Amino acid sequence: DTPGHVQYTRNMVTGASTAELTIILVDARNGIVEQTRRHAAIAALLRVPHVVLAVNKMDLVDYAQPEFDRIDADFAGHAAELGLPSFTPIPVSALAGDNVVERSAAMDWYTGPALLEFLETVPVAADPADAPARFPVQYVIRHGDVRRYAGQLVSGALRVGDRVTVHPSGATSEITAIDVLGEEVAAAQAPQSIGLCLADQRDVSRGDLISAGVDAPALTRNVTAAVCHLADRPLRTGDRVLLKHTTRTVRAVVESLGDATELSANDLGRITLRTAEPLALDDYAVSRRTGAFILIDPADGATLTAGMARVGSPA
Repeated sequence: DTPGHVQYTRNMVTGASTAELTIILVDARNGIVEQTRRHAAIAALLRVPHVVLAVNKMDLVDYAQPEFDRIDADFAGHAAELGLPSFTPIPVSALAGDNVVERSAAMDWYTGPALLEFLETVPVAADPADAPARFPVQYVIRHGDVRRYAGQLVSGALRVGDRVTVHPSGATSEITAIDVLGEEVAAAQAPQSIGLCLADQRDVSRGDLISAGVDAPALTRNVTAAVCHLADRPLRTGDRVLLKHTTRTVRAVVESLGDATELSANDLGRITLRTAEPLALDDYAVSRRTGAFILIDPADGATLTAGMARVGSPA
């Protein structure tokens, strides 16, 4: 909701991180303002699949098409700079209900969908089962000599007989059984919670990530990312933090904050971190689940920063 308030940037980052669509609301009288650009930048950073530019209060500009076209063109230029692939502009008047539920006769020059019509028909994001298989291990269940690895399959599909790799160790094995809700199945797909049995007694523990196929995640201790700082205490170069990625938490140090010396609450920036142990990271542009992480204050456990990884150098 723009112009909105800059102190709510972290709220938008939190909400948009799992969103399939975001509506950026603009006052037709004021057009594109700083907060419009900030929210568009967040939508681009977080790879939200669909963006709606809702130009509101059209009744206060006499439903004039030139006013709408000017805002549309202004936003399109900014979206191109951000790498936002597309957006859907819709002129509305929330007060009068124009183009909210049904198309408005007051704007017969507009031939696109009403807002609710668009929300009800827009396609959702790609099926996570079609992505490369990623299974962060949350818990190890031991029953006699049998070990079962439990967690949520966050993307892709796994089948009995699949060859898999355990990260970060690089050990390989074969799936001998898959358990879903206490029943053995031949295959599972994201986002099911499952238990896995492997053919070998591998040293697998919480925080390890199991992948299948040739499209393995990058193993790295150098993390480069776009971030939004969430905490009231600033983040500075040289800070020692905990980095939580899926079910794995490792120690890390902030090596660089780009052109900034520190990040304050609601700041957007770029960061380079060096971790004490390797992480199996995907680029956030490829996977919003295994490309995201948070930074934690090791002193009190407070969440500091949300990060979207751009895969760094191999370990």
